[in-house]
Amino acid sequence: MSKTATDDRMRVRAQAKWVRTSARKARIVLDHIRGRTVPEARTVLAFTTRAVATDIEKVLRSAVANAEANHGLDGDELIVESAYADVGPTLKRWKPRARGRVNRIRKRTCHVTLVLVEPPEVETRRRRSTAKPAAEETAPAADETVETTEAAEKPKASRRKKTKEGVAA
Repeated sequence: MSKTATDDRMRVRAQAKWVRTSARKARIVLDHIRGRTVPEARTVLAFTTRAVATDIEKVLRSAVANAEANHGLDGDELIVESAYADVGPTLKRWKPRARGRVNRIRKRTCHVTLVLVEPPEVETRRRRSTAKPAAEETAPAADETVETTEAAEKPKASRRKKTKEGVAA
């Protein structure tokens, strides 16, 4: 079995069920906001021309309100960790056609879920070394001069092709 890395970040979830659009259309908009901060996601949704963006924006507002009211988190610092749309029940309707026939109309629904998470904390750990401290290692002192070899001082030869008149430009 493989072990998964877990973190202790707070996760907040909001869900809207029976949204009257297909899950396929909702997933297109959700792909744009996944992994963004809440202010960025709000901006993206405000300028998205698809009708489902208004429903997703309501779910995002609900998730931020849940985070602020229930867990005391700052809504502008949260990140959209996951955003997905599951298929909901389909309403079946009939449309009459010519010669006594009918066509089936499928009115699809979906369940939109957003999960917000706190940003990861930046850890400033220093690794403990068993060797000498960094100051005592082989670094030369300020008053010592470092000798260089002649090979290091020579410039590398030019790789340009030479012509009869001189170096090609």
